[in-house]
Amino acid sequence: MELLFWIGRILLGGFFVINGFNHFAMGKQMIPYAQSKGVPAPALAVYATGLMLLLGGLTIITGLYVQVGLWLLVVFLLFVTPWMHSFWAVQDPMQRMAEMVNFMKNSALLGALLMLLYLWPR
Repeated sequence: MELLFWIGRILLGGFFVINGFNHFAMGKQMIPYAQSKGVPAPALAVYATGLMLLLGGLTIITGLYVQVGLWLLVVFLLFVTPWMHSFWAVQDPMQRMAEMVNFMKNSALLGALLMLLYLWPR
C-alpha cells in the first residue's frame, strides 16, 4: 500500500509541477487569456500562480513542508476554479462544456487536496 501512496504522490504532485512549469514556459500565451477573464495584474497572476503550482506539487512529491504546499494548492484552486472556469457564464456550447470539464476537474482535485490535508501527518 505504501507503494500505491508513493505513486499517487508522484502523479498528483507531478500534475501540479507540470502545470506550474507551463505557467512560466507559456506565460506569454496565458497572460492574454487571464486578461480576457478580468484577472487583475494578469502577468503577475500567471507567474505567481505558476509558482504556487510548482511549489505545491514539489511538496507533495518530496514530502517536505507538505501542509504548506497543500494549502498553496487549495487557495489556488479556490480562487482560480470559479474565476477562470465559470462555465455558467459561457454562451458557446462547446466552450461551456470545456469550461465545465475544467471546473469539475479542479473541484475533484480540490477534494483530493482537502482529504490529504486531513490525512497527512503534521
